[in-house]
Amino acid sequence: MPAMSTLPASTPATRDVVFIAYPRMSLLDLSGAQTVFWAASKALAERGQRGYQLHTASLSGGLIHTVEGLAIDTRSLGTLDMAAQDTLVVPGAPDICQTLDEHGELTDWLHAHAQLARRVVSVCSGAFLLAQAGLLDGYRAATHWAMCDALRERFPAIEVDADAIFIQQGNVWTSAGVTAGIDLALALVEADAGHEVTLQVARELVVYIKRPGGQAQYSTLLQSQTRDGSLFDDLHLWVMDRLGDPQLSVERLAEQAAMSLRNFTRVYKLRTGRTPSKALELFRLEAAKRLLENSPHKIERIARLCGFSDEEHLRVCFQRHLSISPRDYRSRFSREG
Repeated sequence: MPAMSTLPASTPATRDVVFIAYPRMSLLDLSGAQTVFWAASKALAERGQRGYQLHTASLSGGLIHTVEGLAIDTRSLGTLDMAAQDTLVVPGAPDICQTLDEHGELTDWLHAHAQLARRVVSVCSGAFLLAQAGLLDGYRAATHWAMCDALRERFPAIEVDADAIFIQQGNVWTSAGVTAGIDLALALVEADAGHEVTLQVARELVVYIKRPGGQAQYSTLLQSQTRDGSLFDDLHLWVMDRLGDPQLSVERLAEQAAMSLRNFTRVYKLRTGRTPSKALELFRLEAAKRLLENSPHKIERIARLCGFSDEEHLRVCFQRHLSISPRDYRSRFSREG
């Protein structure tokens, strides 16, 4: 008589996860997410449940050299039954904007086979490969903040979100730069196995479980500095010292910049990519986030300190930009939480 399985009859089948490898891809884009699924399998096994079966595959199989110089042994994509795969993960590459056309065979394969899997995932600039394969048309998508403009310009049918850590659109998930792939993988594990398993994985890997897709990739001030916005660097520092002033307005910013309101509005948008009113709102939002994370102040006081007229205006701003309330944001990100 064959040996009986020790797994409960209700235990779901092992989920197969395929990681696509190609020359000069980023090692951490692949290995970060891969390690999350590996740790999840360990946690599930401790509970008598099946976990994930991980495959690293390339077009032809064999050794693939990452941009860091490490070679990874892969199997051929042709040996996989994609309809039986749970999740397909496409990592990024630092030079993908320059080399995308060299990956035509891979994007053709993605176009023909990717959506046979239950979920399709990109890490960082892997979004360019999904876009080239036509898998992101009409979707909102994330990628590394430094590549958002390039993705938007090359693929205008995609709504590129420069702030999101990761985004789900149907069965397609995209994530921001490098370690955001870990955040996305944790979200996938939580969708599959629940909060307790995901918390165990996060603890083992010493990473936060609480960073959701809506949290911004980087600060508004940093973004202003990385664009052609140096003309307004001093103005931004002046603004940051006065955010609590409810009278701080675009007119006052124009006066401080020694420009007419019309010219200031035009030049500011040209140099920074945002209108002055939007930038002011985001500076206030960012200040409120820091206080929610690090201070014991009540939310109403935080709203006032950051220049919002009241708590309701702060809540509306949080919902619009982060899809979360200030109270929920504090519960997730407070250092005392």
